[in-house]
Amino acid sequence: MYTLLSIVQVFVAVVLIFLILMHSGRDAGLSGAFGVGTGSGPFGGGSLVERNLNRWTAGFAVVFGVLTIVLLKIH
Repeated sequence: MYTLLSIVQVFVAVVLIFLILMHSGRDAGLSGAFGVGTGSGPFGGGSLVERNLNRWTAGFAVVFGVLTIVLLKIH
């Protein structure tokens, strides 16, 4: 069980890193290379793609946090 959760934790971490890099920053970052919108709105994302990117990032961050706590408790 611990090994399976550890593998899932690594996968979630890699996806979370990729999602964070996709966010547009001051210089548009990596997201500019993939055409993610740079419009303004809540949390800096005006387009539907940017809002969904925010949701996916928050979701994976919560999963990462929960998995970390579970792994700490069972080990």
